[in-house]
Amino acid sequence: MRSVTDSSAKLILVGAVALAVAACGKKQEAPAPEPQAAAAPTATLEGQVDIVAWPGYIERGETDKSYDWVTKFEADTGCKVNVKTAGTSDEMVSLMTQGGYDLVTASGDASLRLIRGGTVQPVDISKVPSYDTIDARLKEAVWHYVDGKHYGVPYQWGPNVLMYNTKVFKSAPTSWSVLFEAQKLPDGKPNKGRMQAYDGPIYIADAALYLMSKKPDLGIKDPYELNEAQYTAVLDVLRKQHPLIQRYWHDANVQVQDFTNEGVVASSSWPFQVNTLVANKQPIASTVPAEGATGWADTTMMHAQAKHPNCAYKWLEWSISPKVQGDVAAWFGSVPVVPAACNGNEILGAEGCKTNGIENFEKIHFWRTPEAKCATQGDACIPYSRWATDYVAIMGGR
Repeated sequence: MRSVTDSSAKLILVGAVALAVAACGKKQEAPAPEPQAAAAPTATLEGQVDIVAWPGYIERGETDKSYDWVTKFEADTGCKVNVKTAGTSDEMVSLMTQGGYDLVTASGDASLRLIRGGTVQPVDISKVPSYDTIDARLKEAVWHYVDGKHYGVPYQWGPNVLMYNTKVFKSAPTSWSVLFEAQKLPDGKPNKGRMQAYDGPIYIADAALYLMSKKPDLGIKDPYELNEAQYTAVLDVLRKQHPLIQRYWHDANVQVQDFTNEGVVASSSWPFQVNTLVANKQPIASTVPAEGATGWADTTMMHAQAKHPNCAYKWLEWSISPKVQGDVAAWFGSVPVVPAACNGNEILGAEGCKTNGIENFEKIHFWRTPEAKCATQGDACIPYSRWATDYVAIMGGR
C-alpha cells in the first residue's frame, strides 16, 4: 500500500519497468553478500541514513505535526534521516540497484528480486534487540527470510481490499467478479468504465486468486506460482477486464479523487484510500470478498554496500518500537508488525488495527516475487520478468 503525499513518484514508465525487468534478469546468479560490520554497542554512528520508502512511510510532521517519528530519532541518535520516495516496487528495485541508499521499505514483490540479485545484505537481528516483539507469523516470512538468513526487518502490512460506493452497492460485493466480469451493477447501470485496477504487474496475482475459486479445474494453488496454462487463463481474464477499466491506478490520492469526482464505484484499493474517503464523508466502504485477497507485507532491507550501516541498524530498531508502529499504522492505514502497537496508541485508537484489517491476515495472499522455480510447479513457473512485460501490454489494450 502506498502513496500518501507524492503523487508524481508513482508514475510507471515502460522504460522503468524494462529497467527493473532487466535488473531482475541479471540478479539470478549473483551470490548473497555478507553483512557489513555494523551497530555494535561501541560503533560510531555516521550522522545520516538514506532510505528509499513508500510515500508516507517516514513522516517528520511536515504534512501533519501529529505524525512525526523522525525528529526524535534524529535527536536521540544524531543520524539525519534522508528519504527518497518511490511509487512502485519496480522503482524501488531500480533505485536500490543503482546504489547510494542504505535502506528500502520493500514489498514482497520486490524483496526476493533484491535478495537474489545480491542488492541487499543479510541483517544481524542480534543488533535489532526488539526483533522478538514482531508478530511470529512475520518473523521468518518467505519474502524476506531466505536460506536461513534474515534479509530485513518487517515494517507494516495490509490487505488489498475491494473498495466500493455504498450508494451503488447497498450491501458489500461478495466476489471480485464485479471487477473482472462485464455486468450490471445493483443501480441498474453497467460496470464498464466505472471500475479501476492496479497498474503494477503484481496485479496479475489478483486475477489468479479470482480464478482459483472461479475455475478450480485450472489447479491454481498459489496466485504467485502459475504454470503456462494457468498463466494464459489469467491473462485472458485481464484482457477481458480492460474495457471495464476507467483507470489503472498507481496513486492513492488520484484514486481518492476518482471515487469522489469521476464516477468510479469499485476497485481494488488499500485501507488508506478507504479511510481518507470515509473521513471526507464520501459513501465508501470496503470488504475482503469470499475469494480472499492479495496484500502487502513490507520489510526494511539494508543495501549490500550501505554507507551508513550503524545509523541504519539504529533505524531498524527504532522502526519497530510500539509508538512508531502505531503512528505509522494510523497515518498509512496499515497494520503494525508489532502486535503491542495496537494497544494504547492515542492516534491509532482502540479499534485502529481492526479498522485497518488485522483480522484478515489468514485471508491474505501476500505479495511475493514470482520466480521460475516454485513449490507448486517445480521449474515450470512463470517468472516476474514475463509478468512485467505482459501486464504493460494488457494495460495498453494488447
